[in-house]
Amino acid sequence: MSSIRVMLVDDQVLLRTGFRMVLAAQPDMEVVAEAGDGVEALQVLRGAEVDVVLMDVRMPKLDGVETTRRICADQDPPKVLILTTFDLDEYAFSGLKAGASGFMLKDVPPGELLAAIRSVHSGDAVVAPSTTRRLLDRFAPMLPATGVQPQHKRLERLTEREREVMMLVAQGLSNGEIAARLVLSEATVKTHVGRILTKLGLRDRVQVVVLAYETGLVRAGGGAH
Repeated sequence: MSSIRVMLVDDQVLLRTGFRMVLAAQPDMEVVAEAGDGVEALQVLRGAEVDVVLMDVRMPKLDGVETTRRICADQDPPKVLILTTFDLDEYAFSGLKAGASGFMLKDVPPGELLAAIRSVHSGDAVVAPSTTRRLLDRFAPMLPATGVQPQHKRLERLTEREREVMMLVAQGLSNGEIAARLVLSEATVKTHVGRILTKLGLRDRVQVVVLAYETGLVRAGGGAH
């Protein structure tokens, strides 16, 4: 099995050293690149093969949110995991909007960080959908009201059942909970989620939640439309 190639982006050298030591001890991970700010990160990425980027948000020159946006705009980009100091902060929200697959607190226990990197690499979103939901409830008023109609058109590609599944994903339910709610097998729910991602051109469940809020499919602080 090939190693997960990780890049560390943080302006604090000590923090990068700590993360590097934790990751180096894992048989399935290797740190292949590092950068001290967003500008350097974008330059280094051009010449490095990276699977997952651990991205600090508050950095000089170019912050982690804008760096994430530029990375995710590339063809076949690495997955980005935002590192933030506060659980429900504006940076985490902006990072998810920019295309990050999740966010973690900087002082997360090593085991959780490693599990998060593996989850992101395998295509799962690492923030619990319920945390994403709380985050969006708090910051949804900042979502632009423009462009909602074209987004709605995207949802027309979904079948009735897929819309139903999307709504439950956006409300923070896991595949198991959705399966119980809709009386389906978990494998069937997984298939539906996969089709939703493909049809809407989304990378993971976090983006499903964000889109559901942007289109008004789910309302801030409440349930579905």
